[in-house]
Amino acid sequence: MKQKIKYELEFPIHSSPQLLYQYILTPSGLSEWFADNVNSRGEFYTFIWDDSEENAKLASKKSGEKVKFKWLDENNKETEYFFELKIQVDEITNDVSLIVVDFSEEDELPESKLLWESLVSDLKHVIGSV
Repeated sequence: MKQKIKYELEFPIHSSPQLLYQYILTPSGLSEWFADNVNSRGEFYTFIWDDSEENAKLASKKSGEKVKFKWLDENNKETEYFFELKIQVDEITNDVSLIVVDFSEEDELPESKLLWESLVSDLKHVIGSV
């Protein structure tokens, strides 16, 4: 398996951090913009897109600030890969940004970034931040 590289993206979002947090943590919130359907059993989440399913563990969360999901392999063991969604509030302007940390194979990096841009665009529509 190819080694993946870590990357980070920042998206300005016109929303309260509390509202945004519900959309990055809860299965119902995530299923409105991130995946077709999201189920959870405690800290284990199943993300469903069309015909594919991926499992992840909620590795960490900080209320109103960030969530981190570690991908699980076919044996439900944690992999080294994760995605993290962080809410950043500018201390001076109070502008809210969503920081995305993810991994991609190097040759798929442009497509991965475009995918996140599309997903966050959907998120902005859902929360009325367009």
